[in-house]
Amino acid sequence: MNFFLHINRNFIILLGVLAVIFFILIVFYEQTNLNSFRFEDKTSNLSDADISEPKFAINNETKKIYITASEGNFLNKDEVLLRNNVRFKSNNFSIETDKVVFNRNQQTAQSKTRSLFKSENITISSDGFNIHDKGNKIIFHGNSYIILK
Repeated sequence: MNFFLHINRNFIILLGVLAVIFFILIVFYEQTNLNSFRFEDKTSNLSDADISEPKFAINNETKKIYITASEGNFLNKDEVLLRNNVRFKSNNFSIETDKVVFNRNQQTAQSKTRSLFKSENITISSDGFNIHDKGNKIIFHGNSYIILK
C-alpha cells in the first residue's frame, strides 16, 4: 500500500497554511526593515532650511557687497532669513554674524545678533546692525566696541 494514502488530509492543509503564513511574515518583516532604513537615511540629511548655502549681492553705483550663509529660509516674497556663518564681503570691509534678515527687493539687511565688522583700520563688535541705502549706510546697534588701528 502507498504511504501517501495514509497521511491525513487535515495535516497537509495545516502544513500548507503554516508555510504560507511563515512566508508572509518574512516578506512583511523584510519590507518593514527596508522602509525604516530608508526613512532614517532621509531624515539625517533633511534640514529646516529652504535654501542651502544661499548667495546674494547688494549692488550700488560704486561697490558690490556679497552675502553668503550656510542656510536660509524665505519669510515672504522679498525677505530671506539667513542663518549660520552669514558673511557680508566687499572690497573695503566684511561683516560676520549668525542671523540676518535680507530684503532682496530693497537690498537692505538687519541683524540683532552679535556681529563683527572688519576693515583695514577698524574693527567693530556690536549686538546687531542695519544696512540701508543699498549698502552705503551701516548702523550698528546695542553694545558696540570699536577698535581703531
